[in-house]
Parts: sequence; structure tokens; C-alpha cells
Amino acid sequence: MTLAGVTAFPPEFAARYRARGYWSDRPLIAHFLDVFEKYADRLAVADDTGSYSYAELAEASERVALNLLDLGLRPGDRIVLQLPNTRLFASLYFALQRIAAIPIMALPSHRFRELRQFVGLSGAVAAAGPAAAGDTDFAELHRRVGAEHPSLRLSVLQGAGPTTGPGQVSLEELHERRPARHARADLERIAAAIDPADPALFQLSGGTTGIPKLIPRTHNDYAYNSRLAVSVCDVRDGDTLLDVLPIAHNLPLACPGLQGFLLHGASVCLLPSARALDVFAAIDRHRITHIHVVPALLIQWINHPAAADFDLGSVRVVQSGGQRLQPETRQRAERVFRNVTVQENFGMAEGLLMFVRLDDPPEVRLATVGRPVCPDDEVRLVGEDGTDVADGEIGELWARGPYTLRGYYNAPHHNQRAFSPDGFYRSGDLMWRHPTGNYVVAGRTKDLINRGGEKISAEEVENLILGHPAVLNVACVPVPDPVLGERMCACVILRAGHQLTLAELTSFLLAEEIAKHKLPEQLAFVGSFPLSPVGKVAKARLAASIANGTITVARREPVPGGSR
Repeated sequence: MTLAGVTAFPPEFAARYRARGYWSDRPLIAHFLDVFEKYADRLAVADDTGSYSYAELAEASERVALNLLDLGLRPGDRIVLQLPNTRLFASLYFALQRIAAIPIMALPSHRFRELRQFVGLSGAVAAAGPAAAGDTDFAELHRRVGAEHPSLRLSVLQGAGPTTGPGQVSLEELHERRPARHARADLERIAAAIDPADPALFQLSGGTTGIPKLIPRTHNDYAYNSRLAVSVCDVRDGDTLLDVLPIAHNLPLACPGLQGFLLHGASVCLLPSARALDVFAAIDRHRITHIHVVPALLIQWINHPAAADFDLGSVRVVQSGGQRLQPETRQRAERVFRNVTVQENFGMAEGLLMFVRLDDPPEVRLATVGRPVCPDDEVRLVGEDGTDVADGEIGELWARGPYTLRGYYNAPHHNQRAFSPDGFYRSGDLMWRHPTGNYVVAGRTKDLINRGGEKISAEEVENLILGHPAVLNVACVPVPDPVLGERMCACVILRAGHQLTLAELTSFLLAEEIAKHKLPEQLAFVGSFPLSPVGKVAKARLAASIANGTITVARREPVPGGSR
């Protein structure tokens, strides 16, 4: 391991993963150079402006790689990527792999505070983003970050036009310019020197608040990650994935995502819009077979009145991740898309992947998020006392395996809390093991409402409320209470033409025979939820809107002592 700040896999584990064939000890790009040649004439990547065959993607990524070398990028340099879902992302991503530069997979929605953190932590020498997004001028954004962190010396701008300032280059120019000083032999020399145990890229840790940490994904583990994921998703010759989630995120990039589909010789359609009409049109036009979603998006699509106006029958697999998908949503999606199986998965940018298998019984697919995909994925469910809980009991998920990190980048103090002494990643996710061996998500240690010492899983209550016929979607958030510390507010999006009162919701939940301390004590109605950059409900923003009066709530009067 040559990059300081990266926690290596212990030698005995690395030896095991190599012996069992999980790690091939090849650079990530080597796997793609193989498929670029093998499937040269097939369609690789398409967007609204055009497409690449596998051979054209190879050529474009080589040209960009050589131009980046001409501009002074070198192996090991870090570059922050904030690009939309277009085929130019693909050619730049593989170009960076060709020169062993390390992309930091940021999102177009990140702004100054996040970008300066990424650059400061990583020492990034370059950043790539759209020339403008909304009211943000990315050239100015890069200039401001560079003023604080002089390591940032190159700004790559998509859609900037032919003229840019000092230290700037347009992404389009990198694709069009003829390399002046470097040739293919330089790329071959660089590839031969790559240590497959080094990071191929940095993913970002999840969460709806705070600035994410950097997750090193090595050449060995990330190639295996995608090969493993594609093996359980029924990907066939001629299939096409629709990527509408931000492409830098782990799911659409590698689980199986862009990487997995290309490794299988299939095609990927990149769409920068997740609006229902744009998605439906893309499905119809490209005969999409697979889609990655988060539940909030899927709910919007299946309830859109135009769904019946398009031919959605080509879609075979809708892969849902990011948060628990409710059985009702899954069943409705399978009616709207007609020929689809909704495949729940639980994954993390830190590594571990669980998938419901497509041949699992329907009742198992409805109830669980699947099981690990590798025989050497080690999973523990751990109680508050630090011991493993019994099957059927809720515990925190701890994970270790051939594609799960051993430490965040340059974060030694945080790593002491996030990892057990023997290398298990403490995920913060609460789960219990289903009798079938699959797992069921019960919430997060950080998504608990602490009502007078009684810790309530918001997700458990949300799952019940979603069964109410008036409710389209719900998020339960904590609100401060001077006596109990926190009480629960249910923020509800109503179905069209429906109404709901707090008393009605309470009666409905009591009929489910849950403990009374789990009943929401406030009810708020919203038209939509604020979302994090990766599509999860931003609960902190919801709670803040309640606290400042932006959202009006109906509430039950507190009972002295906290009893009901």
C-alpha cells in the first residue's frame, strides 16, 4: 500500500481473498480494457446526445487520459468529480483509471463547504464539474477552493465552451484535442506499475447531515464488488440499464451499475433527469431492462398518471436501495411495469452488499432486503452490550469481508469508533435475521427517537403508517420536548383526495397493536420531502422546518410524566 492514510487489509485476510479468487491482483482498468476489446462493436453507453460503442469508449477514454497527462496529472493524483449523468462521465472516469489518478466521487449538488473539505482532506489537484448548475458558477467555485487549498490547480468544466481561464479546461476539449506529448506506451507503463491494493477511487460515506468521509475502494475490491453484484441481477446479452441516480454514487456506478453492466457486455443509458416523464420516455425509447431506484423516486413514478401512456414492459428488474421499500410500493410497481421483479438490496459505499435473490419466494422478497453476496462476507448483529444477538432479535450490523473497507481515509480517530478491534465495520444499521437467512432492516442507531429513555425506531413506525390508505409517503422525525427529550412527529404526504387526522392515525396504529409509546404525537402534512443528494429523505431539514414553524403540525397535548 503506497498511499498514506489508507488502512490496508491485514495480510492474512488479503492472502485468503486472493486464494479464493475474489481478488485478481489486476488494475481496475485492466478488466475494462478486456471488455472494450471483447465487445468492441456493441453499444456501451448512451445519453440524450449520442452514444459510445465499447470501441469508441476505449478510444475516447484513451484520448482524455493522454490529454490529462499533457496537463500534468500523474498517477496517485486526486480529482474531485461532480459531473451529471452523461457519457462524458464514463470516458473521463475510465481515463482517470488509465492514468492511475484517483477520482473522489462527489455529486453535482455539493457546493463550496463540501468541496473544500474533500480537497483539503485528499490534497486533490483537480476538480471536474458542470460549468454552471442552477445559480452556481463552478469555475468560480473551483477558484475559491483553490485560494484556500493551492493543491487544486486544474478546473475541468463540462459545457464551458472553447474558452476558459488559466488553470481551466473544458471537458469537451479533453475529448477533442489531439494529445501533444504523451502516447499509448505511457498508459501501458502506468498500468503496469499500479498496485491493485491501492485505491482506485474514493466513495463518500452516506448520511443526511454533516460532510461525508472518504471511503477508499481498491482496484481489487471494487472490481470484485461489481462482478459479484451483476451475478445476482439477471443481466443478459442485449440488456440495458437506466442510470438516473447520480452516477458517482456507489449503487449506479458499481452495484452492479455502470461497471457491472459493462463487465457483462451489456449497455447503460445515462439520464440526468429523474422526472417521471423523462424516465418513461427513456424506457420506451431504449427498451430498458434494469433500473436502479431509491423508494422516494419509485413512489413518484408509479403514482404518475402518465405511466399508462408509455410502454414500460421491457423492464425486468427494478433494483431498490437506500432505504426500506414497503411491500405495497413493490406490489404496485410490479403492476405498473407489468413484467418486472422489484429486487430489494441493502448496500453501503463502505462495502457489504445484500441482495434479495430473484428466485426467492414472493413472501421473502416482500419481507427482507436479502442476504450477503459473498461466502466470505462476515456479518454480525450486535447488541448494546457488545455481544451477538439471537436470531430474530435486533442488533447493529457489523461487517467484514473482501470488499468492505478497513478504515476511512485519513480519519484515525473516527476509525477507532467505526471499527471493532478485529476489523468489523460498525455500520449503525439495525437489523434482524429472518428465518430464511435473509435480513430485515429495523432502522438505524442514528434514526431512533428517544422518548423518555424508550428508543423508538422511526422506520418501524413509518412502515406501519404507510399501510394507511390515505398515506402516500411518510417520514417520522424527532421534535424536542422539555420533559421527555424527544417526541415523534409523523410528516405525511397524502394521497390525492384523502384527508387524515391525528386521532384517525392513532386509531389505525393502535389497531396494529404496537406499544403506545411508539405512537406519533404530532402530525404534519407536506407536499414533498426534502432529499439528500443521493435521494434519501433529509430528516434533519424536516425537523428544522417543524421547529421554526415552516411546517404546521397538529399535536396531542403532552400528558404529565409522559404516560398516555
